[in-house]
Amino acid sequence: MKGRIVRPEIDPLADPHWQEPEQPPKRLSWTRLGILVLVLGMVGAGGTFGFLHLRDTSGPTAKSWAVPYVDVTLTPTFQFQDPSANPANDVALGFVVADPASPCTPSWGGAYTLDGASSALDLDRRIEQLRQSGGDITLSLGGLSNSELAVACTDQEKLDAAYEQLIDRYDVKTLDLDIEGTATADQASLQRRVKAVAALQKKDDELAVWLTLPVSPSGLTADGVGVVRGMLEGGVNLRGVNVMTMDYNNGDKKPDMLALGLSALNGTHRQLTDLYLQLGQKLTSPQVWSRIGATPMIGQNDIDAERFTVADAEGLARFAVDNGLGRVSMWSINRDAPCTGTFSGVVVHSNTCSGVDQEALAFSKVFAGLPGKAVGDDPGSVEIPDRAATVDDPKTSPYPIWRLTALYVTGYKVVWRGVVYEAKWANSGLDPSSAPVAGQQSAWSVLGPVSPVEKAPRPTPQVTNVARTWKPDVTYRRGLRVLHQGLPYEARWNNKDQTPSTAFPIDADDPWKPLFDVPGEPSTS
Repeated sequence: MKGRIVRPEIDPLADPHWQEPEQPPKRLSWTRLGILVLVLGMVGAGGTFGFLHLRDTSGPTAKSWAVPYVDVTLTPTFQFQDPSANPANDVALGFVVADPASPCTPSWGGAYTLDGASSALDLDRRIEQLRQSGGDITLSLGGLSNSELAVACTDQEKLDAAYEQLIDRYDVKTLDLDIEGTATADQASLQRRVKAVAALQKKDDELAVWLTLPVSPSGLTADGVGVVRGMLEGGVNLRGVNVMTMDYNNGDKKPDMLALGLSALNGTHRQLTDLYLQLGQKLTSPQVWSRIGATPMIGQNDIDAERFTVADAEGLARFAVDNGLGRVSMWSINRDAPCTGTFSGVVVHSNTCSGVDQEALAFSKVFAGLPGKAVGDDPGSVEIPDRAATVDDPKTSPYPIWRLTALYVTGYKVVWRGVVYEAKWANSGLDPSSAPVAGQQSAWSVLGPVSPVEKAPRPTPQVTNVARTWKPDVTYRRGLRVLHQGLPYEARWNNKDQTPSTAFPIDADDPWKPLFDVPGEPSTS
């Protein structure tokens, strides 16, 4: 069974926000009551035995949900909103962390403010485009490399406000709390986080919350179990626990990553069954599975000997469907491509390729086939009403209007018929709104519609010491600089009566070289 997932003949719930409905009460016989008392007594005494993990062979209770992680701040920017680049309907965007200069202010990776990410990465627009395509985001907070807000911000009121700002700005329906490293044992930050999340759910009881935690082949660490317990005891309604099935570093020279991952998942299942039972909630085996997620690191892991292959992904997908695993993610879709060049057969630790033998997007295509993904009739296209009739206005367009004769370099952003596009590669004469020829990809990524409140930003001058204004009847020698419509230009060669162009991008054969940066042009720094 290659690249295909067999779906069981069941009708599980596909909604990632699903919660198990209350079951009608069952009568207990005296015998059953005695057994239950005995079991609870053993739990109270700290005993853990196989029969404590209550089994139910009725089948999965939920469809597995595919939600790959996107490394938002990684260069080159991954166009998660483009169906040709991302087979998944939903994505987990990581990571929101504390601003290094302001611990109670959320940032993307410590590198961009929320407004900065909107401006430099077009993040808000791309999220809206994904939603118009029928997908959605999970917002992931934390990660290993920076300080999560609850760790850095010690003021509970400001922390609550920061979390609420994120929920409001991105209209978040699912929150992912990635707690790693020393943060799993930082009791003060754990308590702050619990209070902040409980406050969010008090305002919006439909907010789904996942915990993402490290795992060993035997299950969650002791600190990880403590994090889950703290959330539940603090009144947080957990949608589930997502375990990072990666980087085990258990000394195996040729570790079986699929086997280790399934062992970790089974261990987590036992731990959560016990934990919920200790807290007074009896869950069947399928109910527990629906509260568990798995996140492998695709391809080469941080440990040299550990490699998660496409075949491993297929095995995990089958396990997810058979057991009704609540969620399957991967780190990361940015890496879902083969490494090129001289890397064949060599251990490659890369953020932009997997380091294993694969076709582009091979892992994504395996997990995108999971039955929890809501697939539209045509996931490769996006309908934008009346876009052919839209007339673009340079006064309100955030980027230059697309021109048929212009040469666009990779990363250049344009507006065309009310939509923002970004060039995937250098091209000219290719209409961004036209469907590509069969068997070919479009040269443009769709970033999303132009907002009715957007205005055209001004180009940014690179120099400030130009005072001479361009005049049509003057002969200008090569290297002379002038101002035209308030912007500086430099003569590429001697010329007269050649008006400096204001149609961006300015062609290479124009006699005037622009000495300013135009919004939409890729950075050359």
